[in-house]
Amino acid sequence: MTELKSVCVFCGSSPGADPAYVEAARAFGRTLARENIRLVYGGGHIGMMGELSQAVLDNGGKVLGIIPEFLVARERAVEGGGELKIVRDMHERKSLMVMEADAFVALPGGVGTLEELVEQMTWLQLDRHAKPILLANIKGYWKPLIALMQHMFDQKFLYDGVRYLAADRVEDIVPRLRAEVRTQGEAVKAVAHGM
Repeated sequence: MTELKSVCVFCGSSPGADPAYVEAARAFGRTLARENIRLVYGGGHIGMMGELSQAVLDNGGKVLGIIPEFLVARERAVEGGGELKIVRDMHERKSLMVMEADAFVALPGGVGTLEELVEQMTWLQLDRHAKPILLANIKGYWKPLIALMQHMFDQKFLYDGVRYLAADRVEDIVPRLRAEVRTQGEAVKAVAHGM
């Protein structure tokens, strides 16, 4: 993979306490549409998920929502527009997200966002994928997790170091992901050519 075509975004199904979180979701949605990068996300049309997906759609972008059957009514999945895939359960949802995305971004969110993020970090550590993961550290939201990950590394529980990117500003997300995708693509080419 040498091009960023599709980004999976994990984020809250509520708007959170600070209006800056929703504004970041909207701004990132506009960026994805402008850069012609498809949004892959949890399929809901409420909270930050809804603001993000609606911003992509309002600006002419492409959206793929992936949602388990039991969340369709609760998260108002059919209201958002774009492509929607309804799956059996959370495991199928996350597997499909991995297949459909070139990278992952975590905007502020709750325990569901954290669970999805940490699972992708685990899969990366176990070589189940090699896709970039970025923490959108809006107003320092992920700072406690970043400190915890560093603590885990210092205590020798993270084998290959801390394998994620971080960006404090929405406008830095796509450039960082693109740079990482290019770097990984060049490394794969070098291995393929015996360099």
